[in-house]
Amino acid sequence: MTAPQRSSFDQRVRVVVALIPQGRLATYGQVADWIGAYGCARQVGWALRRLQLPSSIPWQRVVNARGCISMSPSREGSDWMQRELLIAEGIPVDLNGQLPLKRFLWSPDEKQVSLISQLLKAL
Repeated sequence: MTAPQRSSFDQRVRVVVALIPQGRLATYGQVADWIGAYGCARQVGWALRRLQLPSSIPWQRVVNARGCISMSPSREGSDWMQRELLIAEGIPVDLNGQLPLKRFLWSPDEKQVSLISQLLKAL
């Protein structure tokens, strides 16, 4: 992927993730679907990893489809940071990064879907 395409993809991810309400979660796959990049969940994860921390983008609200924080030494501690940020928002997370995804999963309503669409078209 060339730099302009990556930048555009990353920007689209950031726009959508910024809309996830506090105390709610989305999966990498959902974000990929919302930006029209079906099947690109892993790329969404990489786009979020490229954020400079701390970030105003609520990256911590995006988890894997198993309802778990992707724990890995390669994340250089951001997995533990994600856990603490989610707990601070009232989302319980165990020491293995497991959380109650169904209970906190965000599904945008029609108005929010329309806003997502408008914002992405403006990019």
